Amino acid sequence: MDRREFIRKSALGVAAAGILPATLLEGCASPGAGPGDKTTKKMKISFQEGIAPGETLAEKFDFMEKHGVQGFEPGGRGLAGRVDEIKSLLSGRDIEVTAVCAGFEGFILAEEPETKALFDRTMREIIVAAGELGSCGVIMVPAFNHQTPCKPHTQQTRDYLVEQLADLGEFALRNGTAVILEPLNRREAFYLRQVSDAASICRDADCAGVTCMGDFWHMTWEETSDYGAFFSAGRHLRHVHIASRANRKMPGEDGVQDEYREGFRALKELDYDGWISFECSTNGDRLETVPAALDLIRGQWEEA
Repeated sequence: MDRREFIRKSALGVAAAGILPATLLEGCASPGAGPGDKTTKKMKISFQEGIAPGETLAEKFDFMEKHGVQGFEPGGRGLAGRVDEIKSLLSGRDIEVTAVCAGFEGFILAEEPETKALFDRTMREIIVAAGELGSCGVIMVPAFNHQTPCKPHTQQTRDYLVEQLADLGEFALRNGTAVILEPLNRREAFYLRQVSDAASICRDADCAGVTCMGDFWHMTWEETSDYGAFFSAGRHLRHVHIASRANRKMPGEDGVQDEYREGFRALKELDYDGWISFECSTNGDRLETVPAALDLIRGQWEEA
């Protein structure tokens, strides 16, 4: 008996004894049942720039179109100088810019004023470029483990972060985009490791321009349930990253460990209309591993 089944049967037993009202049992039902089940929801797939094979960005876009990939996630570094190039290459194609992956300098929780000022300037430059490209948001991490000196992990720091993000989110909204908080695993970041934590910061920032995401690879190490992690984000969920579960390669390269159906089921039930974007490397030939990965996740999406 797994944990979910144990909880359900325990609740049934308590209700039968008259301790709980029957209405509370609804919360113990299988998450796949009920009106929230979105079994026909279309999967929207995005690639970061290094995923598709090809010597040039145009060749990569050709490959993506051939395989039905309609989203492109560029890196943020130097993006302001690439806006016209990307717009030109996407003209007439069935591909759009999805999220923008970081690329700023400095970090938002820096103790040193000059490092924080560097973050403010470069992050805003990327936000402006993202807005010009029609991006859904710019991905950011409050602080990596190697970024020091960093503000301590206290309530005061969290309050500060919420305040700073609310201001940044308003700037993003004025530019037609958003900020997307990404939780990481503890080997990369001590601050912000679970999707629910990111969602609670979005809630407290109380700004539509402050959103969050989930990354299947990071979630492997920090979440007890893909389903619960995505559901904890609720309306704040803006973007999703995917990779193999053990070694961050193409989905499928880690064999039976590469299981995504539980998370996909949550996304369907949430009526998630955002992108699932590849952020990974490969041990093989991209001409073979990328199509195989697409087949795997599309199959699991249909089964979820």
